[in-house]
Amino acid sequence: MRTILAAIFLVAFASPLFAQDEAAAARAAAGCGPAQVNFEVKTDMKQHPAAQPETGKALVYVFEFDKREPNVTYFSSETTRIGLDGSWVGANHGQSYFFFPVDPGDHRLCANWQSRLKKYSRLGSAVSFKAEAGNVYYFRAMVDVRTKYEPTLKLEPLDSAEGQFLISASSFSTFRAKN
Repeated sequence: MRTILAAIFLVAFASPLFAQDEAAAARAAAGCGPAQVNFEVKTDMKQHPAAQPETGKALVYVFEFDKREPNVTYFSSETTRIGLDGSWVGANHGQSYFFFPVDPGDHRLCANWQSRLKKYSRLGSAVSFKAEAGNVYYFRAMVDVRTKYEPTLKLEPLDSAEGQFLISASSFSTFRAKN
């Protein structure tokens, strides 16, 4: 009887923990970092730094673009965390960007909506790409917050000319992980 009760207890209380572990592992495999890490982001529209890859490295730019309805007042912008190969590398807030070096090889890049609300914190997108030393890669995290649609977040690769243009049209993000 005790064995049956122990088994029922284990199934009832441990299953959600295993499901959380499986979800976290799947998100890490997609490129995302740990769910409990959040960022504080500052943006500066006066800065538009551009960089070249370090020797033996590639460079990745990630832009956030918020798709909004015209003539609607929004009181804040969304923050998107950006992960590479299972670790967060930074975050954007609103129409902003940052860049970081990567080693050559196959990578997984993840964008995830940072929110206290589960409905939004589950939204994200991921892409795989192969980085070659000396090359520059551009990606956009498109956050759709229009009221007529369900909110979405889509990560997409960009043409280099579009990436260069977005540097001039976006705020530069600086960020720090917060506790």
